[in-house]
Amino acid sequence: MHRLTVALLSAVDAAIAVAVGIAVTLAPLTLLFVFTFGAGADWSALWPTAVTAWQFGNLVPLLVTLPAEYVAATGIDPAAASFTLSLAPLAFAGFTMIFAARSGVRASRAEGWATGVVSGTLIFGVLATLAGFTSQNLVADAELWQAILVPTLVFGLFSLAGAVVTEWREAGAGPVARVRDRVEAAPHGWGETPGLIARGTAVVVVGLIGLGALVTALAVLLRGGEVVALFQAGNVDALGAVVVTLAQLAYLPTLAVWGMAFAAGPGFVFGDGAAVSPSGTQTGVVPGIPILGAIPESTTPWLLLLALVPVALGALAGWIARSRLVATHATGVPAPAASNDPGPVALTGLLASAPVIEPDPDDRPAPGEDPIAARLAIAAGIAVASAAAAALLAAIASGSLGPGRLAHVGPEPGPVALAVGIEVLVGASILLLSPRGRSHAHASREDVPSAHTPFEPHEEVRDAAPEPLVDEHPTLDLGPRRPGSGAPVD
Repeated sequence: MHRLTVALLSAVDAAIAVAVGIAVTLAPLTLLFVFTFGAGADWSALWPTAVTAWQFGNLVPLLVTLPAEYVAATGIDPAAASFTLSLAPLAFAGFTMIFAARSGVRASRAEGWATGVVSGTLIFGVLATLAGFTSQNLVADAELWQAILVPTLVFGLFSLAGAVVTEWREAGAGPVARVRDRVEAAPHGWGETPGLIARGTAVVVVGLIGLGALVTALAVLLRGGEVVALFQAGNVDALGAVVVTLAQLAYLPTLAVWGMAFAAGPGFVFGDGAAVSPSGTQTGVVPGIPILGAIPESTTPWLLLLALVPVALGALAGWIARSRLVATHATGVPAPAASNDPGPVALTGLLASAPVIEPDPDDRPAPGEDPIAARLAIAAGIAVASAAAAALLAAIASGSLGPGRLAHVGPEPGPVALAVGIEVLVGASILLLSPRGRSHAHASREDVPSAHTPFEPHEEVRDAAPEPLVDEHPTLDLGPRRPGSGAPVD
């Protein structure tokens, strides 16, 4: 596809990502203004409010300054009238990440990934700049450079990630393909190591997010009475209940990361001196936000068994990597790709196999050889990459929820990364470093023919001299024949 066409399509992707992200906030706010304020609504505040919410959802911290009249009427301590709000609803950032990654995938398949990533990121940055200059908010304001740079980085980095992963998988030429070819040509199992680390890390991270979502769902189900009681205590009408519910839905990905940290062991903090973890819970006074009613008042040490799930995920990742190593080195050729069908880039792009360049036969391990150094590197790589991903998720799912003791809420990246790394390393090591059975190694060495040598017959068959053919049906003698003729004499 022509570069100009790729650039235009990527620009459209970026424009749609910004427009849909703002519209998701603008639509319910418009209904709120119509049914709440009616003709007396200050419509000039609608656009700044929607854009500020979009910026906040894309990891931009806000400086909240309550009006003096409101502080005096409610009796709030003037020292708490100004605070930073940085605990982002990750549903907005998740949408931007997914849309950016898919844009990068399309640009790569159009054979213009660099052009697509650059043009899409530039257009997204321009639109973020326009939104930032037109959305000055007196109550909740963001630093202009943060409002422009942070959402643009979110889009640009994930667009680049989607493009590079697709190039690694599918490209036949280009700089990424050349790097891939050199890496995969490494002998003694090192060529498969980067791909197996990425594949195993994807399995672990997706499993951890699913585990966190399951823990959150169970918490809401078991403590549904407290959630409903907080809804009733808020004394809001039907429209207000809808707005509160939509806002809490935007925070569900954030709560899923909290659930992941809880299952891993360290848990999360909820203000100074308050913590929620399987080993113990101490929260104190919780704000009257309905979804926070799902936070347990007490826990049991039996919940520490949840840490076995990350161990099992590490074991699953190790089993996948070990299976592919065995399949590769048992026959001397790389294992075939699992699928060539395009799918969601978040998982399929990492799990699918890249085109394989076979190494020199002289450098290939002997059939049945299972390199221990490569297995060690894969186990350590999966653990380190999974810990880094868990730390990143914990960092973006924590921040400030208000003044005072709510200035720090969410999981601590360091302890979460340490716990996840150790648990995944234990599970991956069990499958990757355990010795293979002798019978399995013997079968893989002798029963699987090499794909690089022609079939040779058994030694006894090759050395035996061919026997002359014997006519089992002799010709019937019909008497003397004419000279030069095959016909018998009459």
